[in-house]
Amino acid sequence: MTTKDSRRVSYFYDAEVGNYHYGQGHPMKPHRVRMTHNLVVNYGLYRRMEVFRPNHVSPTAMTRFHSDDYINFLRVITPDNMQDYIRQLQRFNVGEDCPVFDGLFEFCQLYTSGSIGGAVRLNDNQADAVINWAGGLHHAKKAEASGFCYVNDCVLAILELLKKHQRVLYIDIDIHHGDGVEEAFYCTNRVMTVSFHKFGEYFPGTGDVLDVGYGEGKNCAINFPLNDGMDDESYKKIFRPVIGKVMEVFAPGAVVLQCGADSLSGDRLGCFNLSLKGHADCVEYVKSFNVPTLLLGGGGYTLRNVPRCWTYETAVMLGEDVKDELPFNDYFEYFGPDHRLHLPVSNMENLNSPEYLEHTMIQIMEVLKNVEPVPGCQIQTGQVESQLNPRALNVEIDEPDTEEAAIDDQPDKRVLLIQLTQELSRDMTWGLKIN
Repeated sequence: MTTKDSRRVSYFYDAEVGNYHYGQGHPMKPHRVRMTHNLVVNYGLYRRMEVFRPNHVSPTAMTRFHSDDYINFLRVITPDNMQDYIRQLQRFNVGEDCPVFDGLFEFCQLYTSGSIGGAVRLNDNQADAVINWAGGLHHAKKAEASGFCYVNDCVLAILELLKKHQRVLYIDIDIHHGDGVEEAFYCTNRVMTVSFHKFGEYFPGTGDVLDVGYGEGKNCAINFPLNDGMDDESYKKIFRPVIGKVMEVFAPGAVVLQCGADSLSGDRLGCFNLSLKGHADCVEYVKSFNVPTLLLGGGGYTLRNVPRCWTYETAVMLGEDVKDELPFNDYFEYFGPDHRLHLPVSNMENLNSPEYLEHTMIQIMEVLKNVEPVPGCQIQTGQVESQLNPRALNVEIDEPDTEEAAIDDQPDKRVLLIQLTQELSRDMTWGLKIN
């Protein structure tokens, strides 16, 4: 780990996050974010960060990407009235992997607000890095829930960053392909998505190495499909060269790094074999480029391991050395019997041969050679309008106005900036207009 540095790090957390529950037996447990925060506090890492409780963004802010009908549905659906919305439940893919539970929309507001609020702080140059472990729900589509995700905070944060930065890089180290983010920006050269994921008979089934973007976005979607058993050494050998080349040719103004912890060894739903240090090496390497960075959570379904991972990666971003022996905390019994930060990996076989990894990397490097050096196209999100993907609410990304500047001295209020925008009209062209 690097030595202590002067990096300005902001951290978003709302204690209410641990109160939401997907249902008995469901692998997604928001409680893991509360456990992470407890470790961060008891390690003393909070002293090195500015800590914020995000103010909830408005439903209108969510329709910068999601459709009106979908967001309105999330606002009204409850376990008590589900029987009145059978058709909509099917239309929006809500009910099984993405269940209806008490406080669903408030939960979406909570994790989304931290990501958008973090992007605002980066845009205002009030932080060099921002952490929101509640975010990173990368599967949600414009008008469809998917893979435990309802609102795609990654996409909304990137749209916020695009107000200031000509190009934004999205990196995804979750074991599942970041399909929702890739689809949203598949046709633009202002956002590059890079995903390292398990591929082949595995959710969501997308992310082939040949999927490289379309139209103006060609060569701006990078996918590294992997097999079971990916270990630290192999991951480092592919991650660093690929991201190094991406930073060279794409030259982003900001980075969004989704740190899904389901790529760790021993995850309940995962099949990789990464240690905490192997996972966090990705954070360390991205940090080394000194580009404004938004760090998000994501997957991670072994409850005792996710807080270890995200706490350690918080320390990495701060340049702090932390002891392997866990400090006493409210959830100490979860981390028994050894009560150590770092865990041993398993002896599972790595099915990613050096030849396969080398061949795939050569394919990706060929794609990166053709990245357009100068951006200049409109954002096109989602697919052709359909029942499952209706026309999105149209919005024009604008520049900060004097009203926003007037609250520069109130950083904890900036999450509400989105609510200050004018009512969005339906006849505007969806896209980012480049002057």
